[in-house]
Amino acid sequence: MHSAVLLIEFGAIILCLGLLGRAAARLRFSPIPLYLLAGLAFGEGGLLPLGASEEFVATGAEIGVILLLLMLGLEYTASDLVSNLKAHYPSGLVDFTLNALPGAAAALLLGWGPVAAVVLAGVTWISSSGVIAKVLGDLGRVGNRETPVILSILVLEDLAMAVYLPIVTALVAGVGLAAGSVTLAIALGAAGLVLFVAVRYGRVISRFVSSDDPEKLLLVVLGLTILVAGLAQQLQVSAAVGAFLVGIALSGEVAEGAHTLLSPLRDLFAAIFFVFFGLHTDPASIPPVLLPALALAVVTALTKIATGYWAARRAGISVKGRWRAGGALVARGEFSIVIAGLAVTAGIEPSLGPLATAYVLILVVLGPLTARYTQPFAARLAARFGGGPRRADVTGRFAEAEAEARTAPETGVERPDDVRRQTTVAD
Repeated sequence: MHSAVLLIEFGAIILCLGLLGRAAARLRFSPIPLYLLAGLAFGEGGLLPLGASEEFVATGAEIGVILLLLMLGLEYTASDLVSNLKAHYPSGLVDFTLNALPGAAAALLLGWGPVAAVVLAGVTWISSSGVIAKVLGDLGRVGNRETPVILSILVLEDLAMAVYLPIVTALVAGVGLAAGSVTLAIALGAAGLVLFVAVRYGRVISRFVSSDDPEKLLLVVLGLTILVAGLAQQLQVSAAVGAFLVGIALSGEVAEGAHTLLSPLRDLFAAIFFVFFGLHTDPASIPPVLLPALALAVVTALTKIATGYWAARRAGISVKGRWRAGGALVARGEFSIVIAGLAVTAGIEPSLGPLATAYVLILVVLGPLTARYTQPFAARLAARFGGGPRRADVTGRFAEAEAEARTAPETGVERPDDVRRQTTVAD
């Protein structure tokens, strides 16, 4: 009887997620907000609270995080990571300063303490690579001159996750300074070792894992990833970091084949992860934190726009491209939820989960809008206050600026095939 109820509940969840994903596709925006809302509906205090399947959903959610980070690692080669670090690290520092500090300050002002401040800093810092990659594709901007700048910032954020997640894991677990230092040292050592092995012996590893049989390739890559993730977690290093490092170590045809085979699994379990996060958030707890979440969303949307503008200016991009770069970086999503989920599981601060949920819901909806309209809106303001054309001409300039954003030339940028290797398709 218990197994029958589990199957019924889990089947209903999957069916509901499929219908929500279809609705999001028709509306042309990320399904993440709908998945979070579904979790709120199925959780305690929701419309249809789960019973038998909650433990099974929790396991699926953990696999979802592992697959998200594995697929992220598959998008990058070790040489890509090294070159991006060398060329764009100043942009990464500006990104961290402008976007992590507001989250930390908000947590301290709310009286949540230093651990919650570190967690909320990560929530507001990391943009959603999946949502941004999808938006760039939908707007036809993959070949734009500012796109490599956007992708470089995302790469640096993803790299920072390999260091940040072990720190957060140690903090929320309440370990001492010595134990936390050991955990961080292990994480950095493992990351450095994997990068070294990937650069020097990447082809050897790929040949070892490679198989012409899709079934064998899927089993080997998935089994290796979960095994390494488990070992990483046993060493008090985030399982997600272990999965990310496995993805970096694979390259070439193996990475391409694994990407194709694992994408449906990633989408399934990632959706379950977002539902699971919503399950642990009482809908009644969101209204009290809605105003702080909205204020934080407005502030960090502006700081992300400033980040993209500064980075694009440093790369010699035109003013219009700078605004497009800034607007594209606003969306937060999967990684903000991953970071907040660590604190929620550890019981750090009861209001942190609801605030993170509301914050991500706001920005994952606002992000595609800022990506589309930031540059035309900036052009309109410049025309109105900068001595530009009269008001009658503003509307025409607005439409012209948006059309130019969609049809920018591909001169001097990486080929779309190369760009795809630097984006993540998780949304």
